[in-house]
Amino acid sequence: MPSRIGRYVVRRRIGSGGFATVWLAYDEQLDSPVAVKVLAENWTEDHHVRQRFLEEGRFLRKVESPHVVSVYDAGELDDGRPYLVMSYADQGTLADRLEIDGLSTAQGLEVVRQVGAGLTALHERGVLHRDVKPANVLFRTVESRTGDPQVRAMLADLGLGKALDMSSRLTMIAGTPSFVAPEQAQGESLDPRADLYALAALTHLLLSGSAPFRYSSLKEAADPGPAPDLNDGPRRYPAVVADVVRRGLAADRDDRWPDVTAFVDALGRSLGPTLATELGTDGEALPGPWLPVDPQLTQPGPRPSSFSPGGSLPDPAPPPKPPPSRRRRLLVAAAAVFALVAGAVAGAVLQQEQDLDVVVRDSTGALEVTVPESWSAAVDTGQWSPPDQDATLPALSAGTSGDWESTDAGQGVFLGILDVDDMPEELPGHPGCDATLDPVTDVVGDDAVLTQVSTGCPGVVVERVRQVATNRYLWVQVRSAERSLAYDVLEGVSAPGF
Repeated sequence: MPSRIGRYVVRRRIGSGGFATVWLAYDEQLDSPVAVKVLAENWTEDHHVRQRFLEEGRFLRKVESPHVVSVYDAGELDDGRPYLVMSYADQGTLADRLEIDGLSTAQGLEVVRQVGAGLTALHERGVLHRDVKPANVLFRTVESRTGDPQVRAMLADLGLGKALDMSSRLTMIAGTPSFVAPEQAQGESLDPRADLYALAALTHLLLSGSAPFRYSSLKEAADPGPAPDLNDGPRRYPAVVADVVRRGLAADRDDRWPDVTAFVDALGRSLGPTLATELGTDGEALPGPWLPVDPQLTQPGPRPSSFSPGGSLPDPAPPPKPPPSRRRRLLVAAAAVFALVAGAVAGAVLQQEQDLDVVVRDSTGALEVTVPESWSAAVDTGQWSPPDQDATLPALSAGTSGDWESTDAGQGVFLGILDVDDMPEELPGHPGCDATLDPVTDVVGDDAVLTQVSTGCPGVVVERVRQVATNRYLWVQVRSAERSLAYDVLEGVSAPGF
């Protein structure tokens, strides 16, 4: 971990993907925590990726909205890698909140209102977001006029963002299948109604409890069927509410609402009677904080110790004790076509964390994962040769026993680097499991990912594949007694050596 990036003192890593790593840092001059996003080292010489990284900062800098993540600063490391200094979202993501308790109708409408305000600000500056989804809606604590903390929703991750004038001529086919507009999945020129479609899909999820579509690929999203009825789920709404959402999800953009503001206003009016019953008000204002501040979510920790002018900076303070694991990110991740092959035993590095989780690293420092302490009973590390490949590549395994992958009570995780040019298109399945869900292709942050979940194994087996370099993919297989634990372990996987 670097001690500082530019003038910012680094606290800890917030997350990492194939294209960038995000660090929690501290701005001593402004006495404030910040998030610093740094381009991954292996992409430094790739002009296209570097340009896309810098464009995200420029797009965000164009927008002055409390509902879009702010970029405060930018710079370049000694090795030439660019970095962006951004707002720190201390209250997690919408995906986190949905995994914990879900939201009420009033809270869901407020999320739509605030995300809609962020999209409108982007569109007014000539920028499309192109990847509106729960993981890209962040929550941040701000101080209200009364001095009480309030939670604000902000749009983040413009890695797929494009200026409107560019989108009218050339559009990269990308996005998250369950939320992407058909014209975007087809590679057509785009306008703000593509983001409107994604917001309508997000609205359907917030109000009904499920996404309107569950596509596994952009190819499926390019030719959607009729939008499902909002009332197919456990909640019931007046027909006018369902009509508002259905119009936002029209396959033909000309049949949608003319813009995001029109959609949000119509949704608010249609939900008025429902909110009057739910809140005892007209729904224009929620009583008290619209979303409670969650003290269990990540906090920035103490500020750096003081130091004398001209003296050296003290070492960064150790990260604060993590809260109990409450968040469950439903990571739509990746899988491979290979059977589990553990590497040879070779001196893994174990680091005991304050919450009794253990960080396991391979001997080269290329891979690491955080696991429960009981999973460190048998650790294999070093390298492996994937089936049908001659390359010897980094690998890592940790489990409750040496044969955790083949015993009914075994739990563990395997990570292996693959030398392939493209994402695997299918998964091997697990004959010992009762059911295997269809693999799902998605985009998480900057990474294309693929996930397959098998149940009744006993327990669950969750597999993921994501790209970490030009011709390198990371395969992860987790076997655990509970699906939520498997997702926690997946969240703790990283490839710092790529």
